[in-house]
Amino acid sequence: MITNELKEKIVLAVAENRKNYTNDSKHATALGIDKAQYSQVFIKGKLDKVLSDANWISIARKLQVQLKEQASWVTVETETFQYITNQLTACQSRSISAIFCDIAGIGKTHTARVYVSKNKNAVYVDCSQVKTKQKLIRKIAQEFGVNHTGRYADVYEDLIFYIKQLENPLVILDEAGDLDYPAFLELKSIWNACEYVCGWYMMGADGLEEKITRNKNIKKVGYTEIFDRYGNKYNRVSPQADNVAIKAFHLDQIAKVSKANGADISPEKMFAKTMGSLRKVRTEIEKMRILQTMN
Repeated sequence: MITNELKEKIVLAVAENRKNYTNDSKHATALGIDKAQYSQVFIKGKLDKVLSDANWISIARKLQVQLKEQASWVTVETETFQYITNQLTACQSRSISAIFCDIAGIGKTHTARVYVSKNKNAVYVDCSQVKTKQKLIRKIAQEFGVNHTGRYADVYEDLIFYIKQLENPLVILDEAGDLDYPAFLELKSIWNACEYVCGWYMMGADGLEEKITRNKNIKKVGYTEIFDRYGNKYNRVSPQADNVAIKAFHLDQIAKVSKANGADISPEKMFAKTMGSLRKVRTEIEKMRILQTMN
């Protein structure tokens, strides 16, 4: 059961997120509810008997509202955070594209989500959840607030039309290595249709680089063109092929994140527990917080 207290937290997050959309209708679409529900809850303030608990949970997940009472997570401007933020800013402001391929667990996804929450006309898509062509394009349309449930050809054309009307739109494609082949080809098509008016940022771990390079080398249709459109290089922030430098990189990020979030453990011990994954660092810190509340 979602309490009114939690609903009020979600309402505040929705109000903050509304700044990134041109109107209430598009914001409602992006949140996965209809305009009438949006009006009743987020404009008129009717919290009961309009949205289901599933709706509230979905909105909370999308806007990263914690449903459990716990200490808030402090975002730290690590080296990864600064690097990706600078790249996203460049892609959005100049309507260019880039690929970021780096080791897992260094903060790629968190940085992208924070960027989208603070920048108008920027959307984030987790490609691991929308691997096919239709699901991918419909998801991008939904994130922009465009109708995504009709005939696919109409969704595609409406999305392109809408993107061309926006000021400096940006699409962030996380876990892009999970996309199937037709989805990759569709990315090339929509990139062509939105050339010079939309920024694109493709992110993934080492597997994304391997997938694109392998298919380029066997001359599979589309991959060379996609690589060219996304800047003809793989960007990364962590040191490459140097174990000492990589460990130093991880220790620096761990130290900053741990300190900001009150972890009472040395970076070296945290590294031993997590092998540098900031995702695991967060899990360890949350476990420590639970133990502290029990003592």
